[in-house]
Amino acid sequence: MKILILGIGNVLFGDEGIGVHLANYLDEKYNFISDEHTVDVVDGGTLAQILIPIITDYDRVLLIDCVNVLDGDIGDVYSFDFDAVPDFITWQGSAHEVEMLQTLQMIEMLGDLPPVKIVGVIPYVIGEDTTFTITNEVLEASKTMEHSIINYLKDLKVETTLKNSGAILQEVARTSYLRGTQWY
Repeated sequence: MKILILGIGNVLFGDEGIGVHLANYLDEKYNFISDEHTVDVVDGGTLAQILIPIITDYDRVLLIDCVNVLDGDIGDVYSFDFDAVPDFITWQGSAHEVEMLQTLQMIEMLGDLPPVKIVGVIPYVIGEDTTFTITNEVLEASKTMEHSIINYLKDLKVETTLKNSGAILQEVARTSYLRGTQWY
């Protein structure tokens, strides 16, 4: 089985890039090991529909992104299956989230959507100013997200070993724009 860890977000706007930053962090920190499965980590940025051929090439997708939640607080973490999105998830926090939701819905309508697990966090939305700094709330929440992701992979019979125990999420975030989308 081919498993895709897909980080979504705008790396120029702090917390809104957490999907990309966390995907890059996981790729730097861990080896993903399985006799039966392959795991690829992709920086999907804000590409949305351009990702359709990538997403449909996998048997499972783990999507890391921001979410907007009615009455939620910055740093709250949510994990759910795309085919069972809770009613309180609105996905209206930024343009890239709406585009990603529409992209998944389009793939689903075509019958090509693999099972998608979403791990999301409520970001601090900064507006027009750019920054590579992640807020303390989201940095703390990233530990919960990482744990959820590792457990999900473990349930799929993918083990993780440390590749770089010194990886620091905020440091990875400062260079995420350099990593970019190598497959593109």
